[in-house]
Amino acid sequence: MRSVAELMDLTGRVALITGGAGHMGSAAGDALAELGANIVVLDLFEDACKQTASRIQETYGVETLPLAADMTKDNTISQKIADRFGRLDILLNCAALVGTSDVKGWAVPFEQQATESWAVAMEANLTAPFGLVQSCAGLLEASGHGSVIHIGSIYGMIGPDMRLYKGTTAGNPAAYAASKGGAIQITRWLATVMAPKVRVNSISPGGIWRGQADSFHEEYVSRTPMGRMAAEEDFKGAISYLASDMSAYVTGHNLVVDGGWTAW
Repeated sequence: MRSVAELMDLTGRVALITGGAGHMGSAAGDALAELGANIVVLDLFEDACKQTASRIQETYGVETLPLAADMTKDNTISQKIADRFGRLDILLNCAALVGTSDVKGWAVPFEQQATESWAVAMEANLTAPFGLVQSCAGLLEASGHGSVIHIGSIYGMIGPDMRLYKGTTAGNPAAYAASKGGAIQITRWLATVMAPKVRVNSISPGGIWRGQADSFHEEYVSRTPMGRMAAEEDFKGAISYLASDMSAYVTGHNLVVDGGWTAW
């Protein structure tokens, strides 16, 4: 029987993190690199990719590959990873169009939300991640430890309390909720289709502190049993668990990390 340390060990494995230069993606890169994984940082902007990849490599002594690409358009991502590492063990889909995006007709009242922004959200949050899993399936199956992790949201599970947003410039687009609900459901679908060679799970975060308006922060915290909003560090454990052999018998699961928000 392997020890906990052995089950958590990712030495020599390769993890692709989409949105890898962002808040969540960067924290995920730190967590998996600390466990020994080599990290592919995929994001839109080349400088951010290179900076994040360089920092992770220098800090943890693992190999990294910065990939500046638009995953909604680039179909060469899996081949580039195969050319560099010859394997892929972990695919973590963090990239997403979120509530703070400046896409026209996005974070606005319901009657102003545009079908064009809906289409953009579905492409970025659901279609592109599905396509990437599909293109990486062969590498993940050959791994022997293949693990896919999607980032969902509590708003893919429950409806929004719009009172939180009163008096702020923030919003809660319908397309975000629908696409994140879709991410949770495609997790279940892929889990059964890709088993037993690849496990597929999702993580649904609650609200993450990003300097929101005081009124929003106070209202959100008052509705959270843990009495605070999340920080990126709060997701390192969930990511490490689902990426490693600690969860070798877990698939099709949505791990909710929300401080108890959805428990009430």
